[in-house]
Amino acid sequence: MEWKNIYRGILMGASDVIPGVSGGTIAVLLGIYDRLIAAINGFLSKDWKKQLGFLIPLGIGMVIAIFSLANAIEWLFDHYPGPTQFFFLGLILGVLPYLFHKADAKHSFKWKHVVCLIIAVAAIAFLGFFNPNEGDVIENVTGSTYVLLFFSGFIASSAMIVPGISGSFMLLLLGVYSTVISALSNLQLGIIIVTGIGIACGFAVMSKIIHYFLTHHYTGTFAIIIGLVIGSIFVVFPGWPMSTSLLLLSVVTFAAGLLVAYILGRVEYQE
Repeated sequence: MEWKNIYRGILMGASDVIPGVSGGTIAVLLGIYDRLIAAINGFLSKDWKKQLGFLIPLGIGMVIAIFSLANAIEWLFDHYPGPTQFFFLGLILGVLPYLFHKADAKHSFKWKHVVCLIIAVAAIAFLGFFNPNEGDVIENVTGSTYVLLFFSGFIASSAMIVPGISGSFMLLLLGVYSTVISALSNLQLGIIIVTGIGIACGFAVMSKIIHYFLTHHYTGTFAIIIGLVIGSIFVVFPGWPMSTSLLLLSVVTFAAGLLVAYILGRVEYQE
């Protein structure tokens, strides 16, 4: 068991609760994105037992974060939304140098890879023009509600595993974010289980697609991943703070995000 994956899972789980921040981006920051895709893909093969040592601790960390941090993150976004988002902006920008290095962009990128990167930036930046409403918490849960939650989980997790695309943001677009967060806070098992099954199915499908492209089109895939991460800056950016105190706090949290990205990078890549 790779028990250090618990803290990695906690970071990924915390980010997945936040609209605009991608768990895939955090996996890239931690240097485990390739392994994560390979492990999920391998779990669906005859060699599934070999992947448990990697996936179980990661899953434990994500569950801990999602259940324990849902209220805390909700509180931060209610009281300090701008500074909180600036922290994640720092994290996102902090991972870009590693991504360009890993893709060996200076030597391997051709014009077609640059075009793919620009298209990916534009596609994710376009999401920044949406201002989705969280939607009211669904009180009267019916069979059709469970169908909606399943497919919402499927779509959200397909996005969640792709760097730059936030699963929580997709839940916002689909109008079920408040319902899912409320279910996590109040342990409404029916909603949690159905949404969780949808998430698991989405992971299974998307991991196979990404694994294929990483195997057969490595440079092009990384060009798109870099574009998605850059594009997510436009989604996460909350606008400039109106007061001096909030501006100073946002600068501090942004710097903290950059510092965390640097420290995590040193810890992960020296191992």
